[in-house]
Amino acid sequence: MADQGTLWPQPYRCAAVVTVDYNDIHGILTQAPTMAGRDKSLSVWRYGTTRGVQRLLAIFAEHGIRADWCIPGIVAEENPDVVKAIADAGHPIACAGYRHEDFSALTRAEQKASILRGCDVLEQLTGRRPCGFRTPAGSYAPGLADDLREAGLCWSSSWAGDDLPYLHPAGAVAGKLVELPLHVELEDAPYFAFNLAPPVPASQARIAGYERVLSNWQRDFYGFQRYGLCHLMRLHPEILGTLGRSGLLDQWLGWLKAQEGVWFATAGEVAQWWAAHNDETPGDHPAAVFHRHLAEGAQ
Repeated sequence: MADQGTLWPQPYRCAAVVTVDYNDIHGILTQAPTMAGRDKSLSVWRYGTTRGVQRLLAIFAEHGIRADWCIPGIVAEENPDVVKAIADAGHPIACAGYRHEDFSALTRAEQKASILRGCDVLEQLTGRRPCGFRTPAGSYAPGLADDLREAGLCWSSSWAGDDLPYLHPAGAVAGKLVELPLHVELEDAPYFAFNLAPPVPASQARIAGYERVLSNWQRDFYGFQRYGLCHLMRLHPEILGTLGRSGLLDQWLGWLKAQEGVWFATAGEVAQWWAAHNDETPGDHPAAVFHRHLAEGAQ
Protein backbone atom coordinates (compact mmCIF):
# COMPACT_ATOMS: atom_id res chain seq x y z
CA MET A 1 0.00 0.00 0.00
CA ALA A 2 1.36 3.43 -0.94
CA ASP A 3 2.04 5.77 1.95
CA GLN A 4 0.16 9.06 2.26
CA GLY A 5 3.00 10.98 0.64
CA THR A 6 2.84 8.98 -2.60
CA LEU A 7 -0.89 8.48 -3.01
CA TRP A 8 -1.12 10.82 -5.99
CA PRO A 9 1.21 12.44 -8.54
CA GLN A 10 2.92 15.54 -7.23
CA PRO A 11 1.81 18.21 -6.47
CA TYR A 12 -1.73 16.85 -6.12
CA ARG A 13 -3.34 16.19 -2.77
CA CYS A 14 -6.46 14.31 -3.87
CA ALA A 15 -8.05 12.88 -7.00
CA ALA A 16 -11.37 13.79 -8.63
CA VAL A 17 -13.07 11.53 -11.16
CA VAL A 18 -16.36 12.21 -12.96
CA THR A 19 -18.34 9.27 -14.35
CA VAL A 20 -21.61 9.17 -16.26
CA ASP A 21 -24.03 6.25 -16.54
CA TYR A 22 -25.72 6.48 -19.93
CA ASN A 23 -28.48 3.85 -20.04
CA ASP A 24 -31.28 5.51 -22.06
CA ILE A 25 -34.50 3.64 -21.16
CA HIS A 26 -32.77 0.39 -20.21
CA GLY A 27 -31.80 1.47 -16.70
CA ILE A 28 -35.35 2.13 -15.62
CA LEU A 29 -36.66 -1.03 -17.32
CA THR A 30 -34.28 -3.04 -15.14
CA GLN A 31 -35.51 -1.25 -12.04
CA ALA A 32 -39.20 -1.28 -13.01
CA PRO A 33 -40.03 -3.79 -15.78
CA THR A 34 -43.70 -2.71 -15.66
CA MET A 35 -42.63 0.50 -17.40
CA ALA A 36 -42.31 -1.41 -20.69
CA GLY A 37 -44.66 0.05 -23.29
CA ARG A 38 -45.35 3.20 -21.27
CA ASP A 39 -43.94 5.67 -23.76
CA LYS A 40 -45.01 8.71 -21.76
CA SER A 41 -43.11 7.52 -18.71
CA LEU A 42 -40.15 6.24 -20.70
CA SER A 43 -39.79 9.66 -22.31
CA VAL A 44 -38.36 10.84 -18.97
CA TRP A 45 -35.35 8.57 -19.56
CA ARG A 46 -35.19 9.12 -23.33
CA TYR A 47 -34.58 12.77 -22.50
CA GLY A 48 -31.03 11.80 -21.64
CA THR A 49 -30.48 10.80 -25.25
CA THR A 50 -32.39 13.61 -26.94
CA ARG A 51 -31.04 16.48 -24.84
CA GLY A 52 -29.10 15.44 -21.73
CA VAL A 53 -26.00 13.93 -23.31
CA GLN A 54 -25.41 16.95 -25.54
CA ARG A 55 -25.83 19.32 -22.62
CA LEU A 56 -23.37 17.41 -20.44
CA LEU A 57 -20.83 17.25 -23.27
CA ALA A 58 -21.03 21.02 -23.71
CA ILE A 59 -20.46 21.66 -19.99
CA PHE A 60 -17.57 19.20 -19.80
CA ALA A 61 -15.97 20.86 -22.83
CA GLU A 62 -16.34 24.31 -21.29
CA HIS A 63 -14.57 23.15 -18.12
CA GLY A 64 -12.00 20.94 -19.84
CA ILE A 65 -13.20 17.85 -17.96
CA ARG A 66 -12.92 14.33 -19.35
CA ALA A 67 -15.55 12.02 -17.86
CA ASP A 68 -15.79 8.25 -18.05
CA TRP A 69 -19.08 7.20 -19.67
CA CYS A 70 -20.34 3.76 -18.63
CA ILE A 71 -22.54 2.40 -21.41
CA PRO A 72 -24.27 -0.95 -22.03
CA GLY A 73 -23.67 -2.39 -25.48
CA ILE A 74 -27.36 -2.33 -26.40
CA VAL A 75 -27.54 1.41 -25.73
CA ALA A 76 -24.63 1.93 -28.12
CA GLU A 77 -26.35 -0.19 -30.78
CA GLU A 78 -29.56 1.80 -30.48
CA ASN A 79 -27.87 5.23 -30.28
CA PRO A 80 -24.64 4.94 -32.31
CA ASP A 81 -24.41 8.62 -33.26
CA VAL A 82 -24.76 9.71 -29.63
CA VAL A 83 -22.08 7.30 -28.43
CA LYS A 84 -19.76 8.32 -31.27
CA ALA A 85 -20.22 11.96 -30.25
CA ILE A 86 -19.18 11.08 -26.69
CA ALA A 87 -16.08 9.25 -27.92
CA ASP A 88 -15.22 11.95 -30.47
CA ALA A 89 -15.30 14.53 -27.66
CA GLY A 90 -12.40 12.67 -26.03
CA HIS A 91 -14.27 10.94 -23.22
CA PRO A 92 -13.28 7.35 -22.32
CA ILE A 93 -16.09 4.82 -22.64
CA ALA A 94 -16.41 1.98 -20.14
CA CYS A 95 -18.43 -1.20 -20.51
CA ALA A 96 -21.61 -1.77 -18.50
CA GLY A 97 -22.30 -5.19 -19.95
CA TYR A 98 -24.41 -5.75 -23.03
CA ARG A 99 -27.93 -5.39 -21.65
CA HIS A 100 -28.67 -3.27 -18.63
CA GLU A 101 -29.69 -6.10 -16.32
CA ASP A 102 -29.43 -7.25 -12.74
CA PHE A 103 -26.14 -9.12 -12.60
CA SER A 104 -27.23 -10.80 -9.36
CA ALA A 105 -29.69 -12.87 -11.40
CA LEU A 106 -26.97 -14.10 -13.80
CA THR A 107 -24.46 -16.91 -13.48
CA ARG A 108 -20.77 -16.06 -13.70
CA ALA A 109 -20.69 -17.42 -17.27
CA GLU A 110 -23.65 -15.21 -18.21
CA GLN A 111 -22.02 -12.17 -16.62
CA LYS A 112 -18.79 -12.82 -18.51
CA ALA A 113 -20.64 -13.25 -21.81
CA SER A 114 -22.50 -9.97 -21.24
CA ILE A 115 -19.27 -8.11 -20.54
CA LEU A 116 -17.46 -9.50 -23.57
CA ARG A 117 -20.37 -8.75 -25.89
CA GLY A 118 -20.66 -5.24 -24.49
CA CYS A 119 -16.94 -4.61 -24.99
CA ASP A 120 -17.13 -5.94 -28.56
CA VAL A 121 -20.01 -3.62 -29.45
CA LEU A 122 -18.30 -0.55 -27.98
CA GLU A 123 -15.01 -1.36 -29.70
CA GLN A 124 -16.69 -1.85 -33.08
CA LEU A 125 -18.50 1.46 -32.73
CA THR A 126 -15.71 3.66 -31.36
CA GLY A 127 -12.57 1.88 -32.51
CA ARG A 128 -11.28 1.57 -28.95
CA ARG A 129 -11.77 -1.34 -26.59
CA PRO A 130 -12.96 -0.33 -23.10
CA CYS A 131 -10.50 -0.65 -20.23
CA GLY A 132 -13.10 -0.10 -17.49
CA PHE A 133 -16.31 -1.72 -16.27
CA ARG A 134 -19.31 -0.84 -14.13
CA THR A 135 -21.93 -3.36 -13.08
CA PRO A 136 -25.24 -2.12 -14.53
CA ALA A 137 -27.11 -3.41 -11.45
CA GLY A 138 -26.59 -6.10 -8.84
CA SER A 139 -23.36 -7.80 -7.81
CA TYR A 140 -20.39 -9.66 -9.25
CA ALA A 141 -20.53 -13.42 -9.24
CA PRO A 142 -17.61 -14.91 -7.25
CA GLY A 143 -14.58 -15.09 -9.51
CA LEU A 144 -15.75 -12.46 -11.98
CA ALA A 145 -12.71 -10.30 -11.21
CA ASP A 146 -10.63 -12.96 -12.99
CA ASP A 147 -12.92 -12.72 -16.02
CA LEU A 148 -12.53 -8.94 -16.06
CA ARG A 149 -8.75 -9.26 -15.97
CA GLU A 150 -8.85 -11.89 -18.69
CA ALA A 151 -10.96 -9.55 -20.83
CA GLY A 152 -8.22 -6.91 -20.57
CA LEU A 153 -10.13 -4.61 -18.23
CA CYS A 154 -7.97 -2.72 -15.74
CA TRP A 155 -10.55 -0.98 -13.57
CA SER A 156 -14.01 -1.42 -12.15
CA SER A 157 -16.27 1.08 -10.42
CA SER A 158 -19.01 -1.11 -8.99
CA TRP A 159 -18.23 -1.67 -5.31
CA ALA A 160 -18.00 0.54 -2.24
CA GLY A 161 -15.90 -0.34 0.79
CA ASP A 162 -13.34 2.48 0.80
CA ASP A 163 -12.54 6.13 0.03
CA LEU A 164 -9.47 5.15 -1.99
CA PRO A 165 -9.02 2.82 -4.95
CA TYR A 166 -8.03 -0.73 -4.11
CA LEU A 167 -6.85 -3.84 -5.92
CA HIS A 168 -9.12 -6.83 -6.23
CA PRO A 169 -7.20 -9.69 -4.62
CA ALA A 170 -5.11 -11.76 -7.01
CA GLY A 171 -6.88 -14.75 -8.49
CA ALA A 172 -6.25 -17.33 -11.18
CA VAL A 173 -5.65 -14.72 -13.89
CA ALA A 174 -2.57 -12.50 -13.77
CA GLY A 175 -2.88 -8.74 -13.79
CA LYS A 176 -4.21 -5.98 -11.59
CA LEU A 177 -7.85 -4.92 -11.41
CA VAL A 178 -8.34 -1.61 -9.60
CA GLU A 179 -11.67 -0.82 -7.96
CA LEU A 180 -12.73 2.84 -7.80
CA PRO A 181 -15.34 2.88 -5.03
CA LEU A 182 -18.79 4.41 -5.34
CA HIS A 183 -20.69 6.38 -2.68
CA VAL A 184 -24.41 7.02 -2.98
CA GLU A 185 -24.09 10.57 -1.66
CA LEU A 186 -21.81 11.40 -4.61
CA GLU A 187 -24.56 10.74 -7.17
CA ASP A 188 -27.39 12.78 -8.66
CA ALA A 189 -30.07 10.07 -8.57
CA PRO A 190 -30.74 10.07 -4.79
CA TYR A 191 -31.58 13.77 -5.01
CA PHE A 192 -33.47 14.00 -8.28
CA ALA A 193 -34.62 10.61 -9.62
CA PHE A 194 -38.39 10.83 -9.75
CA ASN A 195 -41.21 9.84 -12.11
CA LEU A 196 -44.87 10.47 -11.37
CA ALA A 197 -46.78 7.82 -13.33
CA PRO A 198 -46.01 5.17 -12.29
CA PRO A 199 -44.15 6.48 -9.26
CA VAL A 200 -40.48 5.47 -9.42
CA PRO A 201 -39.28 5.10 -6.75
CA ALA A 202 -42.64 4.28 -5.19
CA SER A 203 -43.92 6.89 -2.72
CA GLN A 204 -40.58 8.65 -2.59
CA ALA A 205 -40.44 12.00 -4.38
CA ARG A 206 -36.89 13.22 -4.91
CA ILE A 207 -36.82 16.81 -6.09
CA ALA A 208 -34.17 18.38 -3.88
CA GLY A 209 -33.28 22.06 -3.73
CA TYR A 210 -30.30 22.76 -5.97
CA GLU A 211 -28.49 24.96 -3.47
CA ARG A 212 -28.72 22.28 -0.79
CA VAL A 213 -27.44 19.64 -3.19
CA LEU A 214 -24.51 21.85 -4.13
CA SER A 215 -23.78 22.44 -0.44
CA ASN A 216 -23.87 18.69 0.25
CA TRP A 217 -21.48 17.94 -2.62
CA GLN A 218 -19.12 20.66 -1.44
CA ARG A 219 -19.10 19.34 2.14
CA ASP A 220 -18.46 15.82 0.91
CA PHE A 221 -15.59 17.00 -1.26
CA TYR A 222 -13.96 18.87 1.63
CA GLY A 223 -13.66 15.55 3.45
CA PHE A 224 -12.01 13.81 0.50
CA GLN A 225 -9.70 16.78 -0.02
CA ARG A 226 -8.76 17.03 3.66
CA TYR A 227 -7.67 13.40 3.87
CA GLY A 228 -6.21 13.13 0.37
CA LEU A 229 -8.67 10.59 -1.01
CA CYS A 230 -10.36 9.76 -4.33
CA HIS A 231 -13.59 11.65 -4.97
CA LEU A 232 -15.71 9.93 -7.65
CA MET A 233 -19.01 11.34 -8.92
CA ARG A 234 -21.67 9.25 -10.69
CA LEU A 235 -24.05 11.24 -12.91
CA HIS A 236 -26.87 10.52 -15.39
CA PRO A 237 -27.71 12.56 -18.51
CA GLU A 238 -31.47 12.25 -18.03
CA ILE A 239 -31.11 13.65 -14.50
CA LEU A 240 -28.35 16.24 -14.57
CA GLY A 241 -28.84 17.12 -18.24
CA THR A 242 -32.06 19.06 -17.72
CA LEU A 243 -31.97 22.84 -18.08
CA GLY A 244 -31.86 23.74 -14.40
CA ARG A 245 -29.71 20.86 -13.21
CA SER A 246 -27.18 21.35 -15.97
CA GLY A 247 -26.65 24.78 -14.43
CA LEU A 248 -26.01 23.02 -11.12
CA LEU A 249 -23.38 20.85 -12.82
CA ASP A 250 -21.76 23.93 -14.35
CA GLN A 251 -21.64 25.62 -10.95
CA TRP A 252 -20.34 22.48 -9.25
CA LEU A 253 -17.48 21.97 -11.72
CA GLY A 254 -16.53 25.64 -11.56
CA TRP A 255 -16.33 25.45 -7.78
CA LEU A 256 -14.42 22.18 -7.87
CA LYS A 257 -11.80 23.53 -10.25
CA ALA A 258 -11.13 26.42 -7.88
CA GLN A 259 -10.07 24.03 -5.10
CA GLU A 260 -6.38 23.46 -4.43
CA GLY A 261 -4.37 20.33 -5.08
CA VAL A 262 -6.99 18.43 -7.09
CA TRP A 263 -5.92 15.92 -9.73
CA PHE A 264 -8.73 15.87 -12.30
CA ALA A 265 -8.24 12.47 -13.87
CA THR A 266 -10.12 9.78 -15.72
CA ALA A 267 -10.83 6.47 -14.05
CA GLY A 268 -8.24 4.84 -16.29
CA GLU A 269 -5.56 7.34 -15.29
CA VAL A 270 -6.27 6.82 -11.60
CA ALA A 271 -6.29 3.04 -12.04
CA GLN A 272 -2.98 3.10 -13.91
CA TRP A 273 -1.36 5.23 -11.21
CA TRP A 274 -2.75 3.11 -8.38
CA ALA A 275 -1.67 -0.18 -9.96
CA ALA A 276 1.85 1.18 -10.51
CA HIS A 277 2.23 2.19 -6.85
CA ASN A 278 0.40 -0.62 -5.04
CA ASP A 279 1.21 -4.32 -5.13
CA GLU A 280 -1.56 -5.86 -3.06
CA THR A 281 -4.69 -5.20 -1.04
CA PRO A 282 -4.10 -5.06 2.74
CA GLY A 283 -5.18 -8.27 4.43
CA ASP A 284 -7.74 -6.51 6.62
CA HIS A 285 -9.41 -4.71 3.70
CA PRO A 286 -13.08 -5.72 3.15
CA ALA A 287 -12.28 -6.93 -0.39
CA ALA A 288 -9.50 -9.19 0.93
CA VAL A 289 -11.69 -10.51 3.74
CA PHE A 290 -14.49 -11.29 1.27
CA HIS A 291 -12.03 -13.03 -1.07
CA ARG A 292 -10.77 -15.25 1.78
CA HIS A 293 -14.35 -16.02 2.83
CA LEU A 294 -15.16 -17.22 -0.68
CA ALA A 295 -11.99 -19.30 -0.83
CA GLU A 296 -12.69 -20.93 2.52
CA GLY A 297 -16.27 -21.69 1.47
CA ALA A 298 -15.06 -23.47 -1.64
CA GLN A 299 -12.86 -25.85 0.36
